[in-house]
Amino acid sequence: MSLTEVNGQTNSSAPVARGVLELLACDPLPGWDRVASTIRLVRLRPGEHLFRVGQSQPFVFFVRQGVLKMIYETGDGKEWIKAFAGEGAFFSSLSALQTGGQTTFSVLALQDAVVEKVDYALLHALAEQHMAWQRVLRRAFEIYGFRKEKREKDLLTLTAEERYKNFLLEHPDLESRISQKDLAGYIRVTPVGLSRIKARIKRAGNSRAPG
Repeated sequence: MSLTEVNGQTNSSAPVARGVLELLACDPLPGWDRVASTIRLVRLRPGEHLFRVGQSQPFVFFVRQGVLKMIYETGDGKEWIKAFAGEGAFFSSLSALQTGGQTTFSVLALQDAVVEKVDYALLHALAEQHMAWQRVLRRAFEIYGFRKEKREKDLLTLTAEERYKNFLLEHPDLESRISQKDLAGYIRVTPVGLSRIKARIKRAGNSRAPG
């Protein structure tokens, strides 16, 4: 079944996008009604794609429900997991935000998911008019840069066990909601290797427990 897209105004739940964007702005956002009227909800079943690589998707996405997986795909069919996104997360393919740009990775749902879809061109237009919206975009790009830098550093300097422990600290609610295969792929280890890491951590914890 293909994904379903509906007008966000027909849903009674408050938009996740508003809470996230106002948090970035540290202020109420002027012109919010213009954004609210254009929000679209995308409903996905497990395994369905929000978008695939090479598509025109000039939008910012906010996760209202579920968990999504972002992946890079190689020509020989291999999959490299870029990130996961749970409730309250936001993301975009930056390349697709440029005029004529296309997505450089794919996103699919790991669970039933509801995602809010916001037109980036409208956010950019509001930023041209209001300082609060300028702060939103500046902080959003800063967060993206910080995440990217940290991910690169972790992959290059940490062991798989250290990356696993960091994942648990940073995303304590996600481990039980994603497959061990996906988690292993994210920390760049085989599923067997991940099982060994877990067993080693468990043994270390037991050895420190009072007798």
